[in-house]
Amino acid sequence: MVIGRNEGQRLRTCLASAARTGLPVVYVDSGSTDDSLALARAPGVDTLALDPSRPFTAGRGRNEGLRRLLERNRDVELVQFIDGDCELHPGWIEKGVAALSATPRATAVCGRVRERFRDATIYNRLCDLEWDQPPGEIDSCGGNALWRAPVFLKAGGFDPTLIAGEEADLCLRVRASGWTVLRVDAEMVLHDAAMTRFAEWWRRAFRVGYAYTEGWYRTARSPERLWTRETRSTLFWGVFVPLAAFTLLLPTSGWSLLALGGYPTLALRVRRQVSRRGLSPRDANLYAVFCVLAKFPAALGLLQFVALRLARRTQRVVDWRAIPKAKNR
Repeated sequence: MVIGRNEGQRLRTCLASAARTGLPVVYVDSGSTDDSLALARAPGVDTLALDPSRPFTAGRGRNEGLRRLLERNRDVELVQFIDGDCELHPGWIEKGVAALSATPRATAVCGRVRERFRDATIYNRLCDLEWDQPPGEIDSCGGNALWRAPVFLKAGGFDPTLIAGEEADLCLRVRASGWTVLRVDAEMVLHDAAMTRFAEWWRRAFRVGYAYTEGWYRTARSPERLWTRETRSTLFWGVFVPLAAFTLLLPTSGWSLLALGGYPTLALRVRRQVSRRGLSPRDANLYAVFCVLAKFPAALGLLQFVALRLARRTQRVVDWRAIPKAKNR
């Protein structure tokens, strides 16, 4: 099951890799303005164009794609979700199925995601470093994963209203029901981030900050809150530290700027952590610097979520249409 929007040649590669499995393929399009739909229909792929009257999200696309797949194939037990900017690795389906068969309580399994053009830009390299995680039982898989369809459906699927982080939200729900999620040491997909500009990386970090905060907020009453550590870190380093340093600049005669010295310390701590994963000094330095830098766009995403949430709450509390007009005296 493939989702995409204006993926161009990447979609062609993705669909070809999915077709090589010999399994039914459904492509769900989220309002592409290029020839994505025509490109998918040419080789006979079952296509679905999402209704544009509702917001496009990855979770919504995957949910509707699975429903279409089940309409055509009622006996589907497993479904592989693939993003349109990825190429499925030959042999992955067999390895993923074997992992689920060997672990009856596992509901989803993912493998190694690699960046296709890792060294084209530092942003692609950062993505590849982010994908490089150890195998074993995990809290959450990414969007590319092999799922048990009945468990997926019983859990309610992805939350279609989440702009990001829908996988972690679903994994939290299935794990609360006693299922597990696995990552195995096997090649799964080649990802093509095609990220060439700092602004693209900044927008991605902004989106992550928003998603982390929303996930944390929505799971406030669950035994396990999503992204508590990440949200607190973003709030502290992206909001409190710079706010305190510059607000107290005059009262402290500039001494408050010493708080900014915490950023190099944070970078060194991150570098030590990722170095244990076997990263080269160059990669460890790059990853550490951008992890610290990401606190700022992520903080803006956090603040946007808070602002929108407060605005909606204010609208509910102060609904002027619901206030009766004063009677003439």
